[in-house]
Amino acid sequence: MTTRWLYFVFAVASEDMDSLTFGASRFLRHLMDPSSKKIPVMEFEVAKVLEELELTMDQFIDLCILCGCDYCESIKGIGSQTALKLVRQHGSIETILENINRERFQIPEDWPYQEARRLFKEPLVTKDTEELRWTPPDEEGLVNFLVNENGFNNDRITKACTSLEQIIHLEHFNRKDKSS
Repeated sequence: MTTRWLYFVFAVASEDMDSLTFGASRFLRHLMDPSSKKIPVMEFEVAKVLEELELTMDQFIDLCILCGCDYCESIKGIGSQTALKLVRQHGSIETILENINRERFQIPEDWPYQEARRLFKEPLVTKDTEELRWTPPDEEGLVNFLVNENGFNNDRITKACTSLEQIIHLEHFNRKDKSS
């Protein structure tokens, strides 16, 4: 992610862990689970993940490719523990492939790991610079989507909409005060 977006985006909310591999500095999982499931939101910071795994970002990307990603099949027999061990031992997929036991692990023919790596490091993103501004939430649309279609608690959603409206209202007055 470019630093320009750091001012606009606090975190990425998704169920797809690839968000970290794409470079999201902060990732929230289970944010969209209905309250009836009571699954707590999990927060991941890529810097802490890298520190705890003792990997660089490039090694983390290779680890994720080895564990299996949307862009290429994984190597049969290599799970997350083996992948982490191999990345720590060899540093990159290229060196792993030079040293791996090919009788034990079958590398897919024409395995496109380099293309997968490129997609993670150079994702296709829109460069639109449309100005972001707060507007009141579409409460009816949110209730329809979150409550009717996804089973969220109606009170929780309407309270969140009310809170957002209050924040937007306060922000509007704070800006007026600063410009006076």
